[in-house]
Amino acid sequence: MGHMKDKKEQQTKNPYHTSYGLWSNISYICKNMVKIDRWFLVLIPIGMVCTPMMQYLWTFISKFVIDAITNEQGTGQLSKLLLIFIVLQLIAAMLNTYYSSNTWWRFIHARLRMIQRKNLKIMRINYEHLENPDVMDCYERAGQACNNNMNGVEGMMREGAEFLKSLAVVLVGLAIMGSLNLWMVLLVFAVTVLNFLFRNYTSRTAKKKVWDPLAPLWRKNQYMQNTTTDFAAAKDIRMFGLKDWLCDKYRDLAKVRCDAQRENERLWRNAGFVGAATWLVSQAGVYAYLIYQVIQGNVTIGDFSMYTASFATFFNFINELLTHAGNLLACSREVDDFRSFLDFGGGDEEDGGIPVPKLDSYEFTFKNVSFRYPKAEAYALKNLNLTVKAGERLAVVGLNGAGKSTFIKLLLRLYEPTEGEILLNGVNVKDYNRHDYYQVFAPVFQTVELFAFPLAENISMQAPDETDAKKAEECLQAAGLKEKLETLPKGVKTEVLKVIYDDGVDFSGGEKQKIALARALYKDAPVVVLDEPTAALDAVAESRLYEDFDKLIGGKTAVYISHRLSSTQFCNHVAMFSGGEMVEYGTHKSLLEQDGEYAKMFRIQAQYYMEESGEEADA
Repeated sequence: MGHMKDKKEQQTKNPYHTSYGLWSNISYICKNMVKIDRWFLVLIPIGMVCTPMMQYLWTFISKFVIDAITNEQGTGQLSKLLLIFIVLQLIAAMLNTYYSSNTWWRFIHARLRMIQRKNLKIMRINYEHLENPDVMDCYERAGQACNNNMNGVEGMMREGAEFLKSLAVVLVGLAIMGSLNLWMVLLVFAVTVLNFLFRNYTSRTAKKKVWDPLAPLWRKNQYMQNTTTDFAAAKDIRMFGLKDWLCDKYRDLAKVRCDAQRENERLWRNAGFVGAATWLVSQAGVYAYLIYQVIQGNVTIGDFSMYTASFATFFNFINELLTHAGNLLACSREVDDFRSFLDFGGGDEEDGGIPVPKLDSYEFTFKNVSFRYPKAEAYALKNLNLTVKAGERLAVVGLNGAGKSTFIKLLLRLYEPTEGEILLNGVNVKDYNRHDYYQVFAPVFQTVELFAFPLAENISMQAPDETDAKKAEECLQAAGLKEKLETLPKGVKTEVLKVIYDDGVDFSGGEKQKIALARALYKDAPVVVLDEPTAALDAVAESRLYEDFDKLIGGKTAVYISHRLSSTQFCNHVAMFSGGEMVEYGTHKSLLEQDGEYAKMFRIQAQYYMEESGEEADA
């Protein structure tokens, strides 16, 4: 049990989480509500006025009716009073209807705007942070804070509005009670404070012991949901019989979630018992005092009716006030999560820097560069010194896990070096504007993502009005998709992804790779990076594609990444990586002459490919 407790406490300690406090969050929500829709400033006071009117008007009517009957008064004055009360009640009902019909959709709209801000933030966060579990837990908590209308940001809006309405009713009730006995007001106030403090303690405990430790679980749960519905994973699930195993995993996650929710219910059940007991005692005291005052002749029967009805309303709304206060505190802590993520630095919105000069050629220099992933002990890349000259072809080779992809991500500035520096034309890349820096590169990654919009926009990666459809078609043809284009019903205007569009088109792995090459050609950046984009192709097809693509890019700088050696012979230099270090560097010929790791790998691969083709390998 002690181990599990320590583990839970460790999970809740997130270096990127900030507790802003209730009043700070109230101010934050109010400012955002006003920015989104200023009509909130009018609607909230309307709700605070109409709610007490609707709750207390009939209690006064009953007093006047009973007193009139008891004193045998005429019906004329009573009729006038009843008419006034009916008109006031009608006005209150109309105001309440107007308030209700104009707030609920505004709350939803405000939450959707908050979700939009969260989604924009995750897209702006620097790539390296997406592999940090603490950052992603922070993101997951932010998502939980705006995923429905009863918690987090929208919950705070709703609960805040309901709290103010209940507060208005309670204040009117306190005024009525104060007209009878001030000590009674103080008694009720003391009970209210005690209940509020206990609810606050319960809310704080529930978040610490239940909801915060669940943040990593929500990520896992989302992964399991995505996996079971992912079209790409569907074949493996069926062919390898993963259904039962995945169901068991999902069931285990569901059990943890249910256990946590049961603990949450237990905490709030205890809070409810304490609240009910204290209110029962206070109500009994109030009614006993009223009965005594009637017996003594200090209050009339009509007054007794008014006070008892008013106190019933008051006690009901004091409970609602405490409930809304507790919910407001709980929502405020979830708003902490939301704001913590939005306030997290490390995004390109904060990336100023100097503009990257518009040049025809760029030179990159790695000086003593090392990199270690978040929470990893070992370095993925160690003490790299390398220069990529303008216009040259560099082949980066090595086995899987050698550090090749890490090198590329550093070059593209998806990662920042843990140690050392990367220079662009002699200037540290950290000094440049990140967005400008990205425009220097046309990358082709191993995994190609297609987006649910027309093929032309999948090539340009721009909006329709900014896309040159003719240029996109030319790039697709140059990348080897001329025949595929001829089969498409709408050409480059064909919608991509059948899972989204009924007439959409899906592409094979090899076709996706060619689409990625077409993207690189369309972008026409001065530096081209190919990060193992031909893994789905055989060695012969890979070699041919590299050679064809090399001709297409002309005099641009190109970096080819592969664990196969198809690209090395036409490159100016070869960098051999192993265990996170560059162990060899030189031309293809010079490295063969060194007879090191590169030469050994080349001979093994050459022998394998010759055997595959039925030829006899050289000794």
